[in-house]
Amino acid sequence: MKTPLERAAPLLLLVVTVLLWQAICSGFEVSEFIFPSPWRIAVATWEQRGLILGHAWHTFWVTMLGFALAIVVGVLLGFLMGSSRLAYDAMYPLMTGFNALPKAAFVPILVVWFGIGVGPAVLTAFLISFFPIMVNIATGLATLEPELEDVLRVLGAKRRDVLLKIGLPRSLPYFYASLKVAITLAFVGTTVSEMTASNEGIGYLLISAGSSMQMGLAFSGLVVVGLMAMAMYELFAVIEKRTTAWAHRGAHNR
Repeated sequence: MKTPLERAAPLLLLVVTVLLWQAICSGFEVSEFIFPSPWRIAVATWEQRGLILGHAWHTFWVTMLGFALAIVVGVLLGFLMGSSRLAYDAMYPLMTGFNALPKAAFVPILVVWFGIGVGPAVLTAFLISFFPIMVNIATGLATLEPELEDVLRVLGAKRRDVLLKIGLPRSLPYFYASLKVAITLAFVGTTVSEMTASNEGIGYLLISAGSSMQMGLAFSGLVVVGLMAMAMYELFAVIEKRTTAWAHRGAHNR
């Protein structure tokens, strides 16, 4: 079990960081047009709360659409790669090369294909977030112990039974780990696309605020994106602990 200090550590670190940030901005009289203080960001957030909430909601549901698509495609491709050595050897190098491509470079192409709006943002979120899911599912299936597989086959289990009844449940910790990484990437993808090819969302708000020198509002948008990503990360962490407690017995006993 975690001690009270361990549970409070993230909050304490956040408070210390914010206080230090405020002290630097106040002590050195840093202009808010260059680097706004936490207080100035909080004031801008409150004053523009309606505007920020509207753009934040747009970014959130667009990200969720792209992320849902990433889960479906990532799980399917991961299952294919993890269940077949040939598919793994053939697809993994190509997928790794594709993942290395800067996803921001796809936005102008997606705009030509789908126009300015939701389409490019959803697809950018998908493109940037499906790879971790695919790799983790494939790894979880491909690393199934040969001895265990041999025993199950002796008992009459077919390859499909081994993958579905043993491989997939065993891959759940890998799957949840990939979700926690992929959701943060999905928000990055949506925001980047909105900065280039949208008239809504936090990305558009960042560009608009920056061009009008409203740096407090711009930083507020960044904070909101971070909070949404953190909330989704924690949601998946809670679901993971409730559904894969067997994989965390050692961690809970420390």
